[in-house]
Amino acid sequence: MSPKSKKEYLEEIFPRYKQARTKEQKTRIIDEFCEICKYHRKHAIRLLCKLKRFIKPKPRKPGKPSVYNQPPILEALERIWLASNMPCSKRMLVILPLWLPHYPGGLDLNIIKALKKISHATIDRIFKQTRKKYKHRNIATTKPGTLLRKQIPIKTNQWEEFRPGFLEADTVAHCGGCIAGDYAHTVDFVDIATGWTEQRAIWCKGEVAVLEQIKDVEQSLPFTLRGFDSDNGGEFLNHHLLRHFTDNPDRKTQIQFTRSRAYKKDDNAHIEQKIIPTSVNYSAINVLAIPKSSIF
Repeated sequence: MSPKSKKEYLEEIFPRYKQARTKEQKTRIIDEFCEICKYHRKHAIRLLCKLKRFIKPKPRKPGKPSVYNQPPILEALERIWLASNMPCSKRMLVILPLWLPHYPGGLDLNIIKALKKISHATIDRIFKQTRKKYKHRNIATTKPGTLLRKQIPIKTNQWEEFRPGFLEADTVAHCGGCIAGDYAHTVDFVDIATGWTEQRAIWCKGEVAVLEQIKDVEQSLPFTLRGFDSDNGGEFLNHHLLRHFTDNPDRKTQIQFTRSRAYKKDDNAHIEQKIIPTSVNYSAINVLAIPKSSIF
C-alpha cells in the first residue's frame, strides 16, 4: 500500500473513529486500520489523534487592537520608507528618528511617539503587502566586462582579513526608475576589518572621476591603504586604477588590487550591505547635497 493510499485511507477512517461512541467501536476501527496499513497499534493511535483536518478549530481570543493600524501612521511610515529608498526594517529604525523632524507639514505628537516606539518586526508586518508592489525596484548598472579581468586576480577570502586597510568598493546609481541619460552616483568604500566607511559623489561614473575620489579617500583614511577589492564594473577595472595601485613610482609599497567574481554579490558582502541613508533615487541631482527638508 503506497503512502498516498495510506493517507487517503486515514482521512476516510478518521470521521468514523471520531463518531464512535464506545470503546469497543474504536477498538474495532483501530484493529482494521492496523490490519490494512500494517501499522503498529501505537502508531495508528497517534495518527488518528494528530489528524485535525475535520476538527473545528477553537476560536481565537481577540487580542488588543494594533496601535499602528491607523491611516496617518501608515501613510507617514510608508512615505518615509519610499523617500529613504526602501530600506530593510532594521535600517528603518535608525532612519526614523533622523527623518521625522523634517517631515513636510509636521506630524502629530502621538504619531511621532508611536513611530519612535515601533519595532522592526512590526515594520515587516506593515510592509508585507507594500513590498510586493515594489518588488522589481532595483536596476543593475554594472555589467561585467573582459577588460583587464585576467590581469586583476579574484579574491574571495575577505573574511580572513583582520588588519585595517583592506577596502571594498562599489557604486550606487541615483537614477530613479530609468538608467537613461546622466545622473549622480555615489562611490562607497568600506574597510573589511573595522567597518570604516567613506562615500564620495560623482556625476556619471567615468574612470577619471572615480580615480580622483579614490585618491581623496586614500588621503582621508585614518590608516594606510593595503588592499582594494571591487566588482567587475568598468569604473574600477581600467588601466588608470591598475597603474595607480600596482605601478605607481610614488608608492613605497604597492596596493593589493583584486576583484570579485561576476554576478557573485557575496564576494563583496561587506560593501553590498552598506546603504547610505541619503541614497534617494533622484536623477540629474547631486543627492548628497539635498537638504533633508526637501527629500519628501
